[in-house]
Amino acid sequence: MKIVATVNAAWNLVNFRMGVLRALIARGDEVVAVAPEDAASRATLAEAGIRLVALPMDSAGLSPARDLALLAGFRRVLGRERPAAMLGYTIKPNVYGSIAARSLGIPTLNNISGLGTGFMRQGMLNRVVRGLYRVGLAGAHTVFFQNRDDLAQFETLGLIRPSQAVLLPGSGIDLDRFAPAPAGDPTRPLRFLLVARMLWDKGVGEYVEAARMLRQAHPDVRFGLLGGIGAENRTAIPAATVEAWVREGVVDYYPAVSDVRAPMADADVIVLPSYREGTSRVLLEASALARPTITTDVPGCRDVVDDGVGGLLCRVKDAASLADAMRRMIAFSPAERHAMGQAARARVERDYAEQRVIDIYLDRIAAATGRRAA
Repeated sequence: MKIVATVNAAWNLVNFRMGVLRALIARGDEVVAVAPEDAASRATLAEAGIRLVALPMDSAGLSPARDLALLAGFRRVLGRERPAAMLGYTIKPNVYGSIAARSLGIPTLNNISGLGTGFMRQGMLNRVVRGLYRVGLAGAHTVFFQNRDDLAQFETLGLIRPSQAVLLPGSGIDLDRFAPAPAGDPTRPLRFLLVARMLWDKGVGEYVEAARMLRQAHPDVRFGLLGGIGAENRTAIPAATVEAWVREGVVDYYPAVSDVRAPMADADVIVLPSYREGTSRVLLEASALARPTITTDVPGCRDVVDDGVGGLLCRVKDAASLADAMRRMIAFSPAERHAMGQAARARVERDYAEQRVIDIYLDRIAAATGRRAA
């Protein structure tokens, strides 16, 4: 049967959803991706046997005219493709794709991979996002969540019915691709690395401030930033700000890369002081690579990291708390940090293997469509 997977950026499918999509293809289904045009992602998807249908999306905008055009675009594409089911990721596809699918009698399975800016800030945007989700998810067959806090919040707000909700172990992690990396050279200065898009909501500002606090006592320790600048997001950090931090000498900046394994493995500790996540992919990848982590005590982060076992937790939006956690990590011996990394790897092997996510998706798609591929 034909399955449509839709998201606001095709690289999201390439980087986070290919396990599920490849499993569908392997059992004989046709998979069609619907997302804005992206030549590099189109080529990668094509290699996997996935056809990309380009559909422009203003992922961060709130223009009613553009959103109505997007709704019409979804209805046109879905009406032409007539899939057996639609898999939705990110808010605009989850809302407008689902409304269009429901009007055509196409069952939807939506993934809430994180609540984002609209839920983390009170005000008109928060009310608009809630209203959109309430309408968009009303007819969904399944709504996947990546942590219990997000699921409980959607139920409390009346955005979903309990019968729709299914909890996933994040997006899962390919444990063969992200194999444990050898420990770094214990004689070199310690290297921290924050891996994220350059957004204030990822805690980048707190990380830089914590690095300032530590540099005088630990001048040899390196503090790296790895991730894209210029994201289409209300909390995006200007390139000039990142450049100023680098000139100041407080952090080193590395642009986003297509494969994060090497730079993450070269670091000694991965840091993500995010304000909230669905289930942090970065923390899963770091843990699979057997790297200890420091993250915030918030949904989607604390779910992955056992405090004091595979990493350390700090308070959210608190640079001093983050600096204390980093100071503790500096004080640990290489053997202690190695043991934390091994414990982190064991945790993801037990709870976050990608195959678990694939099995849940295949089961729910079968329930939504009433039939399996031949």
